[in-house]
Amino acid sequence: MKMPAEEILKEGDLEKRSDSFLQFWKKKTCVLTRDSLNIYADVKRSKVKELKLQSIKKVDCVERTDKFMYFTIVTKDKREIDFRYPAEQAGWHAEITMALIDYQNREAVQDFKSRQDNESAFPGQEKRMARAP
Repeated sequence: MKMPAEEILKEGDLEKRSDSFLQFWKKKTCVLTRDSLNIYADVKRSKVKELKLQSIKKVDCVERTDKFMYFTIVTKDKREIDFRYPAEQAGWHAEITMALIDYQNREAVQDFKSRQDNESAFPGQEKRMARAP
């Protein structure tokens, strides 16, 4: 049975700053979904790096120049990944930020529901735990 394709929120090209000493900008084809930013090494999309939204702390350092819009994705393990795109294109950084907020909201709702389920399964348990030192 085939799994349904994940909803694509945004698709297009970004330039990513390399981690090498010279820090070249390399064009990458990117696909943003509800759960990840997929970064492809080539247009054939044969090699992908999946950056899960759960691993992203924030989108930071948004700066606009005449030619480019720059932004940095900061991961929870404190890595910084720099991107840029032509200034006349629609806002990648805003789309990623909105996807991150949506993901965090879905996680918070799921966490709340899990706690509610636990409380209804074990009524009075939370009161006993609250009095423990």
